[in-house]
Amino acid sequence: MLQRSLLALVLGSALVAVGARAEGVREIAPTGSLRVAVAVGPAASAFWATRDPASGKPRGVTVELGKAAAGRLGVPLQLVEYRSSDEIAAAGDTDAWDISFIPAEARREVMVDHGPAYVAYTSSYLVRAGSDISANAQVDRTGVRVGCIEGTATSRTLTRTLQHATLTKFEKADAAAELIGQGQLDALAMGTEAVEDLARKLSGTRVLDGVIQSTGVVVVVPKGRTVAKAWAAQFLQDAKTDGTVRRALDSGGSANAKVAP
Repeated sequence: MLQRSLLALVLGSALVAVGARAEGVREIAPTGSLRVAVAVGPAASAFWATRDPASGKPRGVTVELGKAAAGRLGVPLQLVEYRSSDEIAAAGDTDAWDISFIPAEARREVMVDHGPAYVAYTSSYLVRAGSDISANAQVDRTGVRVGCIEGTATSRTLTRTLQHATLTKFEKADAAAELIGQGQLDALAMGTEAVEDLARKLSGTRVLDGVIQSTGVVVVVPKGRTVAKAWAAQFLQDAKTDGTVRRALDSGGSANAKVAP
């Protein structure tokens, strides 16, 4: 009798734990899959994903972190693609995604809940082949054509600071990369790793020393999802500790990036 009672108690506790875990998973991934929002562009970085030429699917650091998060929850991964970090943040109240990783910015905290950072993120200038620009201070001159990606913190920084150069904001990073490769832009401002990747692909282009701005790439969830916010923060802290972030950076082409403390 005592053994049967103990067995019933253990089984009952296990069922309660399973039920609690299932309820928690539904709070984080309400559709049954973990919908991970990623920004896809022409060059890889700790934030930007690129498109695999063979499969056509996104690949990169944020994709690898999304896979790890879905694996931790024990649910399928569903990637949701966007053109910029602003598009991701703006879609936070549309029930289109469950978790993402974007550069931190105060204005985005109105739209999404921020968690910890996994890497520092800087932006820099790529200058066209044959350009005489050798320093950031030389970019802001009359007649200089500067490109950036609409809906990024970098674009807002340049809008505030450039007074003489002509600034063009592109909805698609691919279009901006194509124009600077053709010499129709004098400088392109994007994440430092992304422009370094472009410089390897576009002959004669150069990345200027110096930083336009610096922030951290953080984990985010839609506003009001208290359980998801706590889980995402713990997931990322664990991922930094157990080497998941380091492996994602290395496999995603960001081997030189340092994991945030």
